[in-house]
Amino acid sequence: MQRDLLERIKSEMPSMSKGHKIIAAYILEHCDKAAYFTATKLGQKTGVSESTVVRFALELGFKGYPDFQSNLQVSIKSKLTSVQRIAVADDMIGDGDVFRSVLESDQDNIKLTLETLDRACFDKAVELIAGAKEIYIIGVRSSSMLASFLYYYLDLIFSNVHLIQTTSTSEMFERVRRVSQGDVMIGITFPRYSQRAKNAVEFAKNRGASIIAITDGETSPISYLSDSALYAKSDMASFVDSLVAPLSVINALIVAVGRKKKNSLDTTFRELENIWEEYNVYEKPNS
Repeated sequence: MQRDLLERIKSEMPSMSKGHKIIAAYILEHCDKAAYFTATKLGQKTGVSESTVVRFALELGFKGYPDFQSNLQVSIKSKLTSVQRIAVADDMIGDGDVFRSVLESDQDNIKLTLETLDRACFDKAVELIAGAKEIYIIGVRSSSMLASFLYYYLDLIFSNVHLIQTTSTSEMFERVRRVSQGDVMIGITFPRYSQRAKNAVEFAKNRGASIIAITDGETSPISYLSDSALYAKSDMASFVDSLVAPLSVINALIVAVGRKKKNSLDTTFRELENIWEEYNVYEKPNS
């Protein structure tokens, strides 16, 4: 797991120049707001020039201020309280069009995910799922919806899928106690990261299972445990987690696995169509 950026700034601060120390101190104290400031605004807040802010980012090893800002935003996402998230979102949207702002942000998240997701990791995840003895899926809190969606469709393809839904750590371990080598654990977590999800993934890893992490980046606590990491851009719309891009990745994963198991899937859905027809599961179209 990558070293946290705020920790880096704090440890390197003593050796910084006077101007850079001022910037570092402000970021450490006001990281929730500083992460969303432009270089100009951060300079104004700290009383230094915009060029000093840019040099600060370069000195930390980033390509430029936008690269530094992006990494800082990732670093703080798991640390912000709901109250802080609301304040940051209000500052970002201001008096603008909330509807347009949120949808455009989701659009950007999908585009960035498309451009950056490791296709080799995606292909490996498909192979791991298709060849697993047992498949375990865990997602907690807002990520539980993603886990349930993935479980619903994988359960139509396979007979060995387990959704870990628990309200306590002890119950969670009871549900995963049989996990072993040859099994796959799919862990889903986004900021603020779930300790329970991390514990389950760590347990499965120690038991020899392969791990697929669906998360937002290398700083995620389940990233370093994974055999295949699928990074989807996640953002916050006020206190709400924006999980549109992760859902798109899960959609793609389901479709890819379904294509790999096409023959058995055809048989399954022919059987299901007969059941749905017999028991009037779906509303029939008007003739």
